[in-house]
Amino acid sequence: MNAYPQYKNTGVQWLGDIPEHWEVGKLGRILKPFSEKNHPDLPLLSITRELGVIERDTENQDENHNFIPDDLSGYKLLKKGQFGMNKMKAWQGSYGVSPFTGIVSPAYFVFDFIHKINPDFFHWAIRSKLYVSFFGSASDGVRIGQWDLSKSRMKNIPFVIPPLSEQTAIADFLEQREARIQKAVSLKNEQIAKLKEYRQALINQTVCQGLYSGCPTKNTNIQWLGNIPEHWEVKKLKYVLQLSTEKTESKKLDLRYIGMENIVSHTGELTENILEADGVANVFYKDEILFGKLRPYLSKVYLAQMNGICSTEFLVYKISKQIFNKFAFYLMICQKFIEMVNSSTYGTKMPRANSEFCANLFIPIPPISEQTEIAAYLDQKTAQIDTAIRRYQQQIALLKEYQQCLISDAVTGKIKVA
Repeated sequence: MNAYPQYKNTGVQWLGDIPEHWEVGKLGRILKPFSEKNHPDLPLLSITRELGVIERDTENQDENHNFIPDDLSGYKLLKKGQFGMNKMKAWQGSYGVSPFTGIVSPAYFVFDFIHKINPDFFHWAIRSKLYVSFFGSASDGVRIGQWDLSKSRMKNIPFVIPPLSEQTAIADFLEQREARIQKAVSLKNEQIAKLKEYRQALINQTVCQGLYSGCPTKNTNIQWLGNIPEHWEVKKLKYVLQLSTEKTESKKLDLRYIGMENIVSHTGELTENILEADGVANVFYKDEILFGKLRPYLSKVYLAQMNGICSTEFLVYKISKQIFNKFAFYLMICQKFIEMVNSSTYGTKMPRANSEFCANLFIPIPPISEQTEIAAYLDQKTAQIDTAIRRYQQQIALLKEYQQCLISDAVTGKIKVA
């Protein structure tokens, strides 16, 4: 892309040089605080880091952790085209020009524009990584994730102002480029979804029907199993996996603690982030299986690689001589198995697996040698699938990084938009 013919130094390190005919203003001269209340019947809006201002889904309990009062008359009006901001999370980029008219938390900031600014250009610029850094330096606090934005320091944040016609051209250019990038990201996400679906289908097929498609089968008359190889056995889970009840005070042992957040859904991978335990914890040993009973549809299953302690939201199973540990892991991460467990949960908002129901579930038991073969085969195949998924995820990350660089360069004049 072309550059502008002449540049000038802004004197601001983060901005660097800008086109000679552009201006550098301050947010205090561009934005004017706006506060109007008593509109309780308007839609409730949220201001997020990822998407800016969005309409809030009040029916989705998982997305509504913050308390919503019955009386919304104290909530602030945020009109379409105004700038809204979550002042406690401005350092993360939780702000944007609103595409909706609605109401937001009374703790949020709302602003009108008092300068010749194209709201779309302002939205692109202010949400770029470049300006998020400015808001970080203008925020203070000690609580993680809750830094309060200083209004006086916010007023002094510099903002690059091109002529209005160029603002419009830049906003249009970025919208077009975003559409292309999002299309590419969507295609890659579709491929990831297909790979994940194939991964689950492969595990379902292999743990329930084995590796040899031509062998004789028998009907188990068990809903989730159907036909299995004739030489396999069927037993209740409690006869091959014993539920552990060993617990301890989590602070008493110098062992790795594993919480639900540490386990990647559907893959059983262990994340590296270290969580602190508090209160009573389950004790587990190497080769035992941790099955997440909270919201079992999340498929949080882990085959322990060490001794440790874990959240009491896990059911801990000891392995018997009748079942190979890795086969048991694949069995319990199998989508058909998860669906059966999920059908017997108790609790509405926070459903949990019924351990008694799990204990009495019939499961397939191939010969040990065949269990080992199945586990080795699935190790190899899932590793290949996971590698392909990671490759697509890396490509998506690169596309998003390119998009951020493109936005920063366009809104600061490092590239000239036709």
